[in-house]
Amino acid sequence: MEKKLESRTTKTCSENKPLELYIFTDPLCFKCWSLEMVIKKLELEYSHYFTLSYILSCKISRLNPACSGRKAKGGHPKTLLEYCLGSGREQERKNDPPFIASIAVKAAELQGKNKGIRFYRKLQEYLFYREMNITNPQTLIACAKEAGLDVEEFKKDIHSTSASKAFQCDLYVTNEMGVTDFPTVVMFTNNADEEGIKLTGNYPYEIYVKILREMLKREPEKSSLPPILTYLKMQKWVTAKEISFVYDRPKFQVELELKKLKLQKKVDRIKCERGEFWRYIGGD
Repeated sequence: MEKKLESRTTKTCSENKPLELYIFTDPLCFKCWSLEMVIKKLELEYSHYFTLSYILSCKISRLNPACSGRKAKGGHPKTLLEYCLGSGREQERKNDPPFIASIAVKAAELQGKNKGIRFYRKLQEYLFYREMNITNPQTLIACAKEAGLDVEEFKKDIHSTSASKAFQCDLYVTNEMGVTDFPTVVMFTNNADEEGIKLTGNYPYEIYVKILREMLKREPEKSSLPPILTYLKMQKWVTAKEISFVYDRPKFQVELELKKLKLQKKVDRIKCERGEFWRYIGGD
């Protein structure tokens, strides 16, 4: 469950926040999406102890088909990194590669890390809530708009060398850390003599809090959760299951409160093949 890491490749803790959390993730991975409930709750209750960074990658099974058939000089197939760093013309093709979603997140991060995180979560919302193709350029632009990005800058950045190289850097860090499955969470402290801890896969929330406690060497102080409507406003789209998890409340109680908010025309209920979702529509 826990693995000590000797590498300090990504060590950038701040003085005010003694811990650094790195989430190695694939935007198209359902397990990575499932982890987001845990990460959101962790942010709400303990973000005063850590900074959060997403390291983007993609399943090898998705990458190989994208690279196959693309020939470099000498007739040899291009590596993924060569392919990512190809010309803008090569990337603007009909069948967009699966890793374009990861490059899009790196493009969003050029406008700031927090905007990058908002864009990443918006991508997951479009894929898993709205069941849309997040490798489609128009979908990516819609996500950028809803995430509050400068859309014109995003359109330029998504085909820029900077975004491609940022993704290349993420792939390098993923390899350096020995991460082979997603999601993986890596935690470091600001003590350079201490090794990091790596957790591969999804674990109960209490495990992540336990690791925080061990790394801080003290009992962390928990922040109060905001009202449910405020959480809905922050997230825009949620499930009753997510709110039940974040607030440690029975699902039936959460659903009753959501129905009251719907009657007050503050939220709307959306039904699709994946289940039932609740969308914030306003009216604080």
